[in-house]
Amino acid sequence: MTREEALNSIKVNVRNENLVKHMLATEAIMRTLAKRFNDDVEEWGLAGLLHDIDVELTNGDMSTHSKLGADLIRELGASESIAHAVLCHNEAHGVPKETTLDKALFCVDPLTGLITATALVRPDKKLAGLEAKSVIKKFKQKGFAAGANRQQISQCSEINIDFEEFIELGLTSMKAIAADLGL
Repeated sequence: MTREEALNSIKVNVRNENLVKHMLATEAIMRTLAKRFNDDVEEWGLAGLLHDIDVELTNGDMSTHSKLGADLIRELGASESIAHAVLCHNEAHGVPKETTLDKALFCVDPLTGLITATALVRPDKKLAGLEAKSVIKKFKQKGFAAGANRQQISQCSEINIDFEEFIELGLTSMKAIAADLGL
């Protein structure tokens, strides 16, 4: 499966522009993490890009979300490792996270929302001037971006990345595609 094929499938299955931006942000961070771990950048990027392909198809039903997605991307030609990462990024299924790819996708998923929310409360609503210390400060405010699961983000330690480095890496990755994110 190529990135172009993945994007075409997303265009067919995802109408919500903000969801597409979340998927692009997840892809960007996953690609950066793959480079850091000297792993397969394309595979990690595709896992990030495709992880929520079924959200609208399942109407956000967490009991079916990611099961359908994993099946769908298998049919499209994604590797089993990508399908497994997509499946286990939703804890509702109880599928264990086995690989670094699985664990990375799990903790990256909510990070994009935290970073986006932090950018959107800035006067310019842009990532350009945003610093990691501001994201960390917002992380500590439990009521801020409540949907960004802090426990999940904190599991970056399971992939042997320091929390501050993880935030910085995520922010830098999203800044690199800020135009695509409208930020």
